[in-house]
Amino acid sequence: MTHRIILFFYLSLALAWPAEVHGPIKAKSFRFAVIGDSGTGGNGAREVGAQLAKARETFPFDVVVMLGDNLYGGQKPKDFQTKFEQPYKTLLDAGVKFYASLGNHDDPSQDSYKLFNMNGRKYYTFQPADRVRFFALDSNYMDKAQLSWLEGELKKTNSDWKICFFHHPLYSSGERHGPSLEMRALLEPLFVKYGVSLVLSGHEHFYERIKPQRGIYYFIVGSSAKLRKDGIARTDLTVKGFSSDLAFTLMELVDDQLSFQTITRTGQAVDSGVLVRTPTRE
Repeated sequence: MTHRIILFFYLSLALAWPAEVHGPIKAKSFRFAVIGDSGTGGNGAREVGAQLAKARETFPFDVVVMLGDNLYGGQKPKDFQTKFEQPYKTLLDAGVKFYASLGNHDDPSQDSYKLFNMNGRKYYTFQPADRVRFFALDSNYMDKAQLSWLEGELKKTNSDWKICFFHHPLYSSGERHGPSLEMRALLEPLFVKYGVSLVLSGHEHFYERIKPQRGIYYFIVGSSAKLRKDGIARTDLTVKGFSSDLAFTLMELVDDQLSFQTITRTGQAVDSGVLVRTPTRE
């Protein structure tokens, strides 16, 4: 008999968190931001970067996870400057660390770029706080070696919060791409078996919060620089979808509770809530 983690909604905070308020902030919590499909270097990307820096004034965080498509088009040194370093200069200057995963538009050599903190690895794990461990995966090439690595890392960690992030979503209501069913068949059994709490993906150029699937909560945050307006189909999967503007997500972990808030490039709060991590037995 094994333990697994079931996520469910404990309380909706859509009314409790007014627009443009970044909170709540709780003592001894771990806070991080989530961006996806962010690598255009255009006006929208810079506005998202500026809004992230503004949010950090009231919602301090030191980690940003990147869900792939970190650079569109050219990927020469000047492209890293214009498409990443300039939009997020305020955060980088403040010492915020970005942790990237690779998307289908990314050159695999990005894993050697120092500010993405991949350290030459296309999939890797890191633990930024007690009880919290992230697993960055390469969803472009999910081979046996990566799956074996993931199972070994999930099995040996004793962190309560196990969070996986990668580019292609396992669940999606996107009309353009939709879910990656092959990836779901490979990854979801491991997620369930080893108690993964939260899965973050991009690829779809919108925001979607998915109903818990087999006890796991899924977010798509793929509109941090590119937008596919009205790209979300009506399905039973969606708890909240937003495709009207660029957005990012803020998350806060404390004990068994995760608070989240999704913010547009103009500072509007378009979704918020609380997830509760509850251990159960199969």
